[in-house]
Amino acid sequence: MEIRTLRYVIAVADEGSVTAAATAVHVTQPSLSRQIRQLEREIGVDLFVRDEGRLRLSAAGAEFLPVARSLVAQAEAAHGIAASIAAGRLQHITIAAPGTTLTDVVAPFLATLEPDDPMPAVLEEVPASVYTTLTRGADLAIGTTPPPVTFTGMALADLPVWAYVPRTHDWAHRGHISLEELVERRLLTQRQDFHPRRALDSAVASARLAYTELHEFGSPEVAQAVAASGRGVAVVSDDPRFDLHPLAIDTPSGPVGISLYTAWDGGHHGAATISRFATRLAAFCVARYGEQVAPPRRRAPRPAPAS
Repeated sequence: MEIRTLRYVIAVADEGSVTAAATAVHVTQPSLSRQIRQLEREIGVDLFVRDEGRLRLSAAGAEFLPVARSLVAQAEAAHGIAASIAAGRLQHITIAAPGTTLTDVVAPFLATLEPDDPMPAVLEEVPASVYTTLTRGADLAIGTTPPPVTFTGMALADLPVWAYVPRTHDWAHRGHISLEELVERRLLTQRQDFHPRRALDSAVASARLAYTELHEFGSPEVAQAVAASGRGVAVVSDDPRFDLHPLAIDTPSGPVGISLYTAWDGGHHGAATISRFATRLAAFCVARYGEQVAPPRRRAPRPAPAS
C-alpha cells in the first residue's frame, strides 16, 4: 500500500470525479484509475462504486477514507520532521537543570520564545548529575560546574547569592552587605548539598569567619518565608518572594555567587540550533539580571573532541 495511491483515493473522494482528481494530483486519468484498482485488489475491498464511468465512495470506501487521510497526514509529518533533522532544525528541545534554575532562569526565558522556536520541555535534575541527562534524552543541560570535556559547552552567567530581609529590617535601605556583617546575624539557608549554601560556606571559610547562628531548610522558598516573618536573614539564589529586600553579599574577592554553565552534545543533529538557544539564554540572563552577571570572559562554544 503506497502513500501515493492513498492520495489518489482522497483526491477522487474530494474532487468528485476521476478527471478532476487526476488534474489535482498531476497524473493521467488512466494511471489514477489503474492504481486505485490495484489498491482495491490488494486490500480485497471495493472503495468506489463505478456508475456509468463515474466513481463514488462505497460504504467500505467511506469507512476507509479517514484511515487513508490519517496515514497520508502522518507520512507528510514524517517527511517534514526528516527534512528538519537533515537541515539541523529541532522540532522539540528538552532542557535539564536544577529546580531553582528552572524556576528563576529557564521558565522566564521560555516565556520569550518565538513561534518558530522548538517546542520546549524541561527536566529537573540535581546539580551533581545534570550533565548525565545529555545521555538520557536531554538536548541542553544547565549546571553549576563546568561541563565535562566530552560535551560542547559555554559559560552562561554568574548569578548572585542574595541575603533577603523584610522591608522593615534595619538593612532594608541598603543594596549590599559585607560578609562580616552577615555572619553576625541568624541565617536561614539551604542544606550543604545546594550550591548557594556551598558558595556561602566557601566565602566564609576563605574569609576565616564563622557563623553565629544558622538554620537549614530544604526549600529556598521556605527560607524566604521564615525571613519574611522576621526570624532571620535568608541566604539563597532564588528571586525574591514575600516582598523581601535583596542584598548583595560583598567579600574582598567580589560578591558571593554561583556560576551557571550550559552543555550539549556536539554531535547532535541540532547542535547549531542548541548553540543559538544557549547564546540567547545567556543574553536573557544579562537582560534580566544586569550586565554584572555576564561571565568576565564568556567562553565561546568549544567543539566536542574528535571521536
